[in-house]
Amino acid sequence: MSTVGTMSTNASGSGSGQSKPIQVMGEILDINRSGSYFILSITAPGIAEFAQPGQFVTVGMGGEETSMVLRRSFAIHRVQSRGVYGGSLDLVVSPVGKGTTWLASRKRHDQVSLVGPLGKPFTLPTQAVSCALIGGGYGSAPLFLLAEKLRERGCRVDSIIGASSDDKLFGGLDLKRVSSSLTVTTDDGSSGIKGRVTDVLDSIIDAGGTDIIYACGPMPMLARVAEIATTRKIFSQCSVEESMACGIGVCMTCVLPVVGDDSITRMVRSCVEGPIFRGDRVRWSDIGTVPSDTFGAPEAAGI
Repeated sequence: MSTVGTMSTNASGSGSGQSKPIQVMGEILDINRSGSYFILSITAPGIAEFAQPGQFVTVGMGGEETSMVLRRSFAIHRVQSRGVYGGSLDLVVSPVGKGTTWLASRKRHDQVSLVGPLGKPFTLPTQAVSCALIGGGYGSAPLFLLAEKLRERGCRVDSIIGASSDDKLFGGLDLKRVSSSLTVTTDDGSSGIKGRVTDVLDSIIDAGGTDIIYACGPMPMLARVAEIATTRKIFSQCSVEESMACGIGVCMTCVLPVVGDDSITRMVRSCVEGPIFRGDRVRWSDIGTVPSDTFGAPEAAGI
């Protein structure tokens, strides 16, 4: 496909040249509810101005006296590079654990520690092509900024969002405003088409003449999206959902097997080499393991 030649072809399929991450104390400007999720608008001067679609920030949990040592990672939903308070960004929080429940309970003017922008962003096409954006649950959060950037380049944007039920969907109305079309699916049929996002992907590809697929959501969804894209010979980029304890590549908790340009599998860090990876390069069925043919693996080295 001609558009692939205009995009990065390394293991992650991501662009380069983003700014170095910084740490700032951000002030919460506003908190809004969206279904099961909370949207936090936070001042982030020096981060918001340079954030690109697909990048993320880490947030310190619990305040200065907390026992929650590990930070939490959140995809950047939207940014405002200027304003009364300087640059600000929006994060989508699903309160499922102690840390995210604490964050969702913050009030306006509370302070939170942010580090970012982190990770490599989605690679954008240099030509006006047809793009399909696929989000599962609040995995659709980073697709808003991406859709806006793609539309600025004259691209067609067909969006698909899905979740287990209506209350787990995120941002349908807002995403519809920046998309050429929006398709909604739910597992229980409480909203849109009953089924999964991957059930309707082939028909969206056919209707929109899709050239590139972008996806963010649960790993099984990403694996299926990548499989469909590979079968249809369509370039795909997936934002993986791996646990990132540090977010800066030190702890090695977010590694996964990815095939490089040299056809060699390496365990790469999602937070540094990702979180955006080419769908056809991730060894989805081997995630959570170190394949025996991985570079440096004990079996491969004869140990």
